[in-house]
This record gives sequence, C-alpha cells and structure tokens, in this order.
Amino acid sequence: MSIFTFVKEAGVKLWESLVGQEAQAADSLKEHVAKVGLGNPAIQVSVEGEKVVVRGEVATQEEKEKILLALGNVEGVGEVEDHITVNAPATVPARFVTVKKGDTLSAIAKAEYGNANAYMKIFEANKPMLAHPDKIYPGQVLRIPE
Repeated sequence: MSIFTFVKEAGVKLWESLVGQEAQAADSLKEHVAKVGLGNPAIQVSVEGEKVVVRGEVATQEEKEKILLALGNVEGVGEVEDHITVNAPATVPARFVTVKKGDTLSAIAKAEYGNANAYMKIFEANKPMLAHPDKIYPGQVLRIPE
C-alpha cells in the first residue's frame, strides 16, 4: 500500500461537495477514470473524506500510475491510497512532479531531463489526462518517466 498526496484545491471539478456524497463520488471517480481511457472492471474505488482508496489489478505499472493520477488530479481529493497490483513484470516506477505556478512542460523537462525539448516525453507519459502540452495547471501532478 502507498499513499499519494495531491493538492485538493486543484484539478478537474466533478462535484460541488463531498460531504455526505462519498458513494456518489466513488461512482463519479470510477466513471472519470473510464472516460480518460483507463482502468477496467477489476478496479474498485471508495471515498473516505478527502481520501480515495483504489483496489484492483491492472496490466502495467504505467496504467497503475495513470489511474492514480486521474483519481488524484480531481478537486477535493487530497490523497489516493493505492492497493492496485500489477500483473506485468516489475518495471521502474515513474517519478511524480507537482506543477507550480508559471511551470511549462518545457521548464519541467529542462529541470528533470536537462533538455527542454524533452517536453513531449512528459506529455506522452500523461496522455490521456493531458489533451494539449500547454494545458497544465498549478497543483496538477504529472508522471515523469525514466
């Protein structure tokens, strides 16, 4: 089990308030994961306050990381508790970076890889959650592959 923290004031807005709406929020989150093209019927999502708990099995480490980011980059979610198992052989997990005000994918690529032109590597690693390289926001958490 791992716990990932997120900026709960940032992200996709799926609901007005979580208070007393945990079951509906869990359904909305599972729907959100499916809409961005991730997850499968083998994942279960529950909401406990500002914490999301996800369980299940996925094919790859990349899919697992993207599911965690899709769940965490939602307004109102402060933590994602990971109980997902990966069926594929172990791979090196990606690093995660929280976007700061003024950041661009090029600036993040320069800081992480030493090459601003490597921004497409970050963009591709975060598809389908990112629709365009210029559409990032402060508080968003991104995958940074090796």
